[in-house]
Amino acid sequence: MTARVPHALGCALCLGLACATAGRVELLTAAIVAAALLALAVAATSRESRLALAGLGVAVVGWGVGSARLAAIDHSSLAPLIGTAERAVVEVEEPARRGSFELRMRAVVLHWRDLRPHEPVLLELPLGRAPPLGARLSLIGQLHAPRGPSHGFDERAWLRRHGIHAVLRAQAWRIVGRRGGFEGVADRLHGWLAVESVPGLGGVRRGVIEGVVLGEDQGLSDALRQDFRASGLYHLLAVSGGNVAVVALGMLWLALLVGVPRLPAEVAVLAAIVGYVLAVGAQPSVVRAGIAGALGSLAWLTGRERDARYALIVAAVALLAWNPYNALDPGFQLSFAAVLAIFLIAPRLGKWLEGYPLPSALRTGVAISAACGLATAPISWFQFHQIPLLTVPANAVGGFVVAPMLTLALVCALLAPVASPLASALAWANGWLAAYLATCAHVFGSLPGAQVTSGRVASALGLGAAGFAAYAWRNGERTRAEAGLPLDGDGSAEDRGGAPASTGADR
Repeated sequence: MTARVPHALGCALCLGLACATAGRVELLTAAIVAAALLALAVAATSRESRLALAGLGVAVVGWGVGSARLAAIDHSSLAPLIGTAERAVVEVEEPARRGSFELRMRAVVLHWRDLRPHEPVLLELPLGRAPPLGARLSLIGQLHAPRGPSHGFDERAWLRRHGIHAVLRAQAWRIVGRRGGFEGVADRLHGWLAVESVPGLGGVRRGVIEGVVLGEDQGLSDALRQDFRASGLYHLLAVSGGNVAVVALGMLWLALLVGVPRLPAEVAVLAAIVGYVLAVGAQPSVVRAGIAGALGSLAWLTGRERDARYALIVAAVALLAWNPYNALDPGFQLSFAAVLAIFLIAPRLGKWLEGYPLPSALRTGVAISAACGLATAPISWFQFHQIPLLTVPANAVGGFVVAPMLTLALVCALLAPVASPLASALAWANGWLAAYLATCAHVFGSLPGAQVTSGRVASALGLGAAGFAAYAWRNGERTRAEAGLPLDGDGSAEDRGGAPASTGADR
């Protein structure tokens, strides 16, 4: 129980930070209320009361901090200037996305008139050559209000949650410099991976590999992106814990192969994780996976036990403290729902599948795919009004190529500067894996009934899933009772026999 107290307090802090998106509270008021609750917790006589009051106090602190962060995010120096035109200096913060009529990208306004706002905007430029990531541009632009709701998507609200309150449109621009510091290092790492991981490739194959390595889908057509979504394979184009695991294990293996001792090897692993996160950008799934991997390396360096749930809570706290609006972001919701499903649902499904004649690796993959599909289906419907139905077979057929694709892409990036012919040969082979994955997405995504877009059908599926879960639970309880095993929630035999609550295993 003692080991779970930090988990409970961390979850309470996450809840408080997320509550700021529903209503605001003054930071001073929250601090006073939290201090009173913590004082009551200290004076409480029972352990349960102390934990409950402390958790409530931590949640109130999170509510106050989240409210202060949202007030800062909602403040804009450029919004009152919408409709004006001026010469500006901006820095490009993400690769350009090519639309039907313009290039769109996130940028930071460094100079506007006599102001130095350092405020993000959505930069729109004419079709043609796109400015590179990290470029500092000089341009004459006009500020416009973001677009309102259209076809079920409210761009104004989406941009506001990312701290963007104005759209800057310009017809011409010129590069006057590049940003430096950690951001400059991140830009160079991104450029290196984007170019050297796909030498000699183009088209769909290059676009799929860029999606797997960098989490970017700009190189894919709208039709192929829709195929990935309909087939349930779109998550493979987002950087996740699997990517960070490949980077970490690859660096550890390489360091040990050349004879580096374990301590410097773990430091190198930590540096590789940080570098990869900088290269791909601060997306919720990237930050979550990066924090989990970094905490794992730090746990080894400090001689502590690794705790995946603790790493998950730390990642959630970091993301919500930076921007509580992340709680409303589809990427945040899908990423954390999938990880929780792997922790809580996948093991039960794996045990349920043990009676079927499936290889162990396939059984594990099916259990994970099914668990993630069940956990993310409500979010997919709420956010996108669609639910992919072929997630399990599509991932079983196509998902296994992602780890080899990422490995080959990283090896190509390392070899390209010193062994270009070998890197090109590996990239050619990797292109076939990318083509296979794109084919799987197209085949499964094009099948009739690949995804649900009807509210009635979605409701029927939800009721059916709930009924099946209830039946499976009752059947499992009956089987456990017949076998003389403890029922779920009854605890272990030692607990029922009066064993002490805290043991060496808890620590």
